[in-house]
Amino acid sequence: MNEIIQRLIERTGLPEDKAEAAVETVLGYLKEKLPAPVASEIDSLVSGESGLADRLGGLEASLGGLFGNKE
Repeated sequence: MNEIIQRLIERTGLPEDKAEAAVETVLGYLKEKLPAPVASEIDSLVSGESGLADRLGGLEASLGGLFGNKE
């Protein structure tokens, strides 16, 4: 989760406490809205303890600019 917070700080200039609150808000929303099997993986994924990222492969690249990443 720290990596997500740091990226948000770098890209937006938000103070750390605001960036952390934003990330927690988004993660909470995703946990509520995603199917239970996927939602249960969120905490493991952001802590780096899940194999989900490997199983999802290039999902991040496939989603492209969904979260403003135009790279």
